Amino acid sequence: MSDWPEGWTSDRRDRYGSGSGSAEPEAARAMPHVRRAGPDAGGPPRRAEPPLPPDPSPRGPVPHQQRQQASQDFDDYGGHADDGYNTGQVYGRGAGHPGGPTGPGGPGNPGGAPRAARPKNWKRRITIGLITVVVLLLAVGIGTYFWADSKLRREVDLSKVEDRPDGGKGTNYLIVGSDSREGMSAEDKKKLHTGSADGRRTDSIIILHVGDNGNTMVSMPRDSWVTIPAFTGPDTGKRYQASQNKLNASFSMAGPELLVSTIEYNTGLHIDHYAEIGFDGFAKIVDSVGGVEIDVPQDMKEKHAGTDLKKGKQTLNGQEALAFVRQRYGLAGGDLDRTKNQQKFLSALANKAATPSTLLNPFKLYPTMGAGLDSLIVDKDMSLWDVKDMFFAMKSVSGGDGKQMNMPVSNPGLATSKGSAVQWDMPKVKQLMKELKNDEKVTVSSH
Repeated sequence: MSDWPEGWTSDRRDRYGSGSGSAEPEAARAMPHVRRAGPDAGGPPRRAEPPLPPDPSPRGPVPHQQRQQASQDFDDYGGHADDGYNTGQVYGRGAGHPGGPTGPGGPGNPGGAPRAARPKNWKRRITIGLITVVVLLLAVGIGTYFWADSKLRREVDLSKVEDRPDGGKGTNYLIVGSDSREGMSAEDKKKLHTGSADGRRTDSIIILHVGDNGNTMVSMPRDSWVTIPAFTGPDTGKRYQASQNKLNASFSMAGPELLVSTIEYNTGLHIDHYAEIGFDGFAKIVDSVGGVEIDVPQDMKEKHAGTDLKKGKQTLNGQEALAFVRQRYGLAGGDLDRTKNQQKFLSALANKAATPSTLLNPFKLYPTMGAGLDSLIVDKDMSLWDVKDMFFAMKSVSGGDGKQMNMPVSNPGLATSKGSAVQWDMPKVKQLMKELKNDEKVTVSSH
């Protein structure tokens, strides 16, 4: 006779109870389990298991009440609600998921409301953006400076000028327009009506004084009758004695250094910097700024310069501008009227190039700088800042903050051994040079 209750099987005799939390099962005690008789065994029908409650989210936990009911039902079927297994725990929930530590309804957010987004640090972002922009602007500015500075042709050595006068107040620039055809093709020479003469000669000579009492531009006719001081030939080393000749002859004899020496000798004014531009460079600068508006004083037509202009305001391109500043035949005042036209146009060109539409537009600024600096010959001590000061001084004269004039002349048709020349009015010239040297307001007139 079996000692086991009815319905128990011997294969369960040495089973351990489930639910022990210790590493070893309880000694020799098996948990009794009552087998429910099913329909086939002749017993009452087995009650169907209740369906699992629906999960409120794809990974959400079973609600507490449903877990309690499921545990009770499981116990009714012979299971044990306290068997040590977590019937509702879902592992792997991260913070922020529904039901997680900080999700809606979780311990970190019991009210179920979504957590507020962290405010963005706009002040920090704006600061970083401003610093980035400043660094980029500095990089572009520094790069542009070294690029432009490298283009200056520092070919004139003013230290070679002999017997120089003492310096005065303010800064004096000698601006020279030469008839150099350097780098021009045969087509360019034909288009600009320059001819094919070798070497270079002065076509315009202007002293620009920059000071506290306004800026002054003084044009000197290239046919001015002056004394060329004694000098040593740069190529031959031969010593030449002082002589009387036209001003532009000094440039032809020994270049810019002798021209500076001749001007200083005849005026007593110390020249601080030298700047020279040729035909081709001048025309390219005008074209790069889109032309320059000028009030042409009279109808101008002359075959040597290639001029064909009507009187009145109009915009001149590079070819027309070069013809305008070169023409002297057919003008009532000859070379004196030409120097006036040269001053007028240079000031208008500087004014146009210094407008915001040029300075703030890299598609205009860089071509203009490239065209001007590639063909600009300066002295060895002239910096890019000096070029800038000279440029804006010419602009100020165009705007009325300064004075434009010719060197005072007593005889524009002086007969000399070198042909017709221009004689200066020396008393007025001395007074003018004194005012410039002392940086005083200019009171001397051209007539």
